[in-house]
Amino acid sequence: MFQAQRREFLADVGRGMFVAGLGSALAIDLGLSSAYAEESPKRLTFDKLEPLVSMMQETPVAKILPALLTKHREGIDLRTLTAAGALANARTFGGQDYVGFHTFMALPPALEMAGELPDERKALPVLKVLYRNAERIQGVGGSKNEVLHPVIHDDVKLTVNAETLRNTARKPSMVGAERQFAILMTRGTQEAYDALQHTIQDEVDVHRVVLCWRSWMMIDIAGKEYSHSLLRQSVRYCVDSENRRLDRKYAASGIRELLPKLLDEHKLAGKALGTKKPDDAWVEKLAEVIYGAGRDKAAEAVAMALAEGFAPESIGEAMSLAANLLVLRDPGRKQDEEGKPKGSVHGASVGVHASDSANAWRGIARVSNARNTFASLIVGAYHTAGQNGGQNKESQPFADALAKVTAKDPAKLLELTEAAIRAKDQALASALASRYGETGQSEKPLYDLLLKYAISEDGALHAEKYYRTVREEFASSRTSFRWRYMTALARVTASEYGYPAPGYDEAKKLLKL
Repeated sequence: MFQAQRREFLADVGRGMFVAGLGSALAIDLGLSSAYAEESPKRLTFDKLEPLVSMMQETPVAKILPALLTKHREGIDLRTLTAAGALANARTFGGQDYVGFHTFMALPPALEMAGELPDERKALPVLKVLYRNAERIQGVGGSKNEVLHPVIHDDVKLTVNAETLRNTARKPSMVGAERQFAILMTRGTQEAYDALQHTIQDEVDVHRVVLCWRSWMMIDIAGKEYSHSLLRQSVRYCVDSENRRLDRKYAASGIRELLPKLLDEHKLAGKALGTKKPDDAWVEKLAEVIYGAGRDKAAEAVAMALAEGFAPESIGEAMSLAANLLVLRDPGRKQDEEGKPKGSVHGASVGVHASDSANAWRGIARVSNARNTFASLIVGAYHTAGQNGGQNKESQPFADALAKVTAKDPAKLLELTEAAIRAKDQALASALASRYGETGQSEKPLYDLLLKYAISEDGALHAEKYYRTVREEFASSRTSFRWRYMTALARVTASEYGYPAPGYDEAKKLLKL
């Protein structure tokens, strides 16, 4: 009897020490506390951020911007506002609402965009996205219809790994996958994230991979104690996606069989990352293979390059260039859609989606273990490929558009670029951006111009993400390729012009701009 009581006492002490190490917010999210699991709270809460998170869920849309600006002027910085907005989004939608997860994915880019602006304008991009966030949260009933709740489990010793999580998601079992991921999280955020990638790699879907990447980025903004709430959105998205696939009787992606085959054939398991740096011609050639050779061949070409010891960064650059070609050769939409007229290329277009996906696959490859670096690039190439049907044979800028550009002065080129954007002339905007790149001037003045419209325009839910995708790919690209990204961004900016973002004008007025 005494021994049994002693074991129970030590178990409780150990549990309390474990919870203290995790932090109370993460412990509650995982269904762990100093009390037993059945006594855990029914509602997921966020410690010191809870009042702000609740405010974002419960404040009517018409009052949200004044409320947020008041908080900001009282000393709450944009980083904290962004974190609270992300947690309000996660608790409300759990990665299972189309507008909801698009808005979540726009929050880290919006904060980064704020860092590019003068002090008096920094709040604009964040307030714009938080307005969209509140609008959607209110649209589904706010805190009354929350999706995320604490995950209750007792057995942290249960055999759980990347394969069991993936197989449980394939069943698909939401409860099972949530519990397994919660157990993985008790072993550390990095281990859980690495394990999650096996499930992410199961299908090629822009939202699947970008949500996973932006959730990782949000951990740095919000803090590690909220990592489980942020990352479990991806688990839920994957299970929900699998459920829809089975309901509609769609075939599983071919990557499920191809990825393990390529990893095995090219002996990539346990292999160290390569360091060979190819020349420009090699990168260009691989980009063309990924762009036009079909999905299986693109994946195999990347697997071969990895096996030969080429640096993952160089292979990722080729993948991003292939995605960029999908923007530059896009003929535009064949018919009008809401907020996306015939001929437009912004929003959920093949090129913008491909570019954001490639950027996310590269990001995950950089922060994950070696196996996932290999796998992310292989799956990323497979994802990028196979989308060039019906595209133009030539890339923008077109020769006839370039012929119209006679100005050589950088300031004049910027002036004409803005005029082309406002005229929604994609071809001319692309040509002018390309010519500006040839002047040898700093890219910053052109970025400042394009940033203005990435903030003011709606962009069909993609303006913030694509702007940041271009900035990141430009920064990591070779000099010989980087201006292709700016050319593409100028085109997309001209396409999205004329559809102002809800909340933007009100934010400007409140900021007295």
